[in-house]
Amino acid sequence: MTRYTLWKPAIAAPQDRSFWLKDAGGGPATAPLTADATCDVAIIGGGYAGLWTALRLKEQVPDLKVTVLEADFCGSGASGRNGGQVHTWYAELDLLTKLVGPTEALALCEATAEAIEELAALQASGSIDMDLRLDGWMWTASSRAQEGAWDGALALDRAPEGPRLAPLSGAEIRARTGSAASYTGVVERRAGTVHPAKLALGLRALALARGVTIHESTPVAEIVAGPPCRLRCPQATLTAGKVVLAANAWASAVPELRRYLYIVDSQIIATEPVPDKLEALGWTGGESICDAQAHVLYYQRTPSGRVILGRGSGNVAYGGKPNAGFNRRPGGGADNIRELRRLYPELAGARVEHDWTGPIDCMAEHLPVFGHLTGQPHVFFGVGFNGTGIAQTPVAGRILASLVLGRDDRWSRSGLVGLERRTALPPEPIRYLGARVVRHAIRLRNDAEIENRTAGPLVRWLSRLTPGRGQQE
Repeated sequence: MTRYTLWKPAIAAPQDRSFWLKDAGGGPATAPLTADATCDVAIIGGGYAGLWTALRLKEQVPDLKVTVLEADFCGSGASGRNGGQVHTWYAELDLLTKLVGPTEALALCEATAEAIEELAALQASGSIDMDLRLDGWMWTASSRAQEGAWDGALALDRAPEGPRLAPLSGAEIRARTGSAASYTGVVERRAGTVHPAKLALGLRALALARGVTIHESTPVAEIVAGPPCRLRCPQATLTAGKVVLAANAWASAVPELRRYLYIVDSQIIATEPVPDKLEALGWTGGESICDAQAHVLYYQRTPSGRVILGRGSGNVAYGGKPNAGFNRRPGGGADNIRELRRLYPELAGARVEHDWTGPIDCMAEHLPVFGHLTGQPHVFFGVGFNGTGIAQTPVAGRILASLVLGRDDRWSRSGLVGLERRTALPPEPIRYLGARVVRHAIRLRNDAEIENRTAGPLVRWLSRLTPGRGQQE
């Protein structure tokens, strides 16, 4: 039998948790696995992807025995650390079209639009209080080099009810965000912001209510591929008919996946509440905003008047293994504070009360991939969300559920299934060293372009070697 050794995640110390997790009071709500058990489907990872997969499986087969194993607590990974930006795949329509063709690309974009409506319905029904505000997602430019980053997606936008993305003028951006830094862009109106940790913890509660078994504080040390499959944990073994690996960046422990995944981080800050200052600027809504840097800058105003602002960094995980620095790096928020003051000089006196870091699992195509491990038809995976997952993981859950259940439908036949069309990355240490050089070049280019300067030819050439198109959540 084939064995896969998984890495034990570096659990964040309480003081290094995200603002979202501290605010929501996140923590283990279920007991660890302490006695051997069995189930039909075991899911490794209690984040958005794992929980949505569990929910989709129970929707289709209510009597199915589904167990989620989470190393820390549900939502403690990327799902509880992101920027809370909610938008569809229409921004990636050109990339989707290149990968899966125009027909399925539009269908996948519409599926993410439907996922946003599903989130809205969950909030409206009282099922999950997630602070969802559909005030729009704004993709903007604050320098000449960023202009037109959205042109490829706009050219293909054929949403059934009219274009999903609409042009924005500088006056409109300033009126809605209170910042004069960005002067052109597009908006996706039926999009916005969410409290990421409240969503993750709400999905946990919903899964439990629908009969999913969840064991937190239960890292999986080894997968013994079956059938049956055995998941070896610190205190017990879970035997399952099928396994789904939905562990985000930590899935790169599997060599087959590590060939295609690279792990970077995003650093985020949260200011003290400054509602009066934001209202004076005219920033009163729940829009999510990002620019078109290669290391995307993204921000939102919370209902309490905090500014949450994040940006991709140059930090790369050697061998694809996130270490403790992917939880928080002291002083790591300095760049974000500088960017906050560039966008909002009026907030120069606002205290930054929280800063944290989160890992991002990236694919060269900037789109996730699903399937089963080679020669292991009972071990499935869903990875590579590139920091864009709040409206995308409900769709991922449908794809993974269809694969697990052996369905022959639009989800199991998706062009996102299979590694065959994906770009394999160089081995270590070439990958790590090259990534560090390229991401440093991107940083230098970004800094120059924000000031409407042209970076040197070597920096421009190196920065073009990056796979993908940035991380936005």
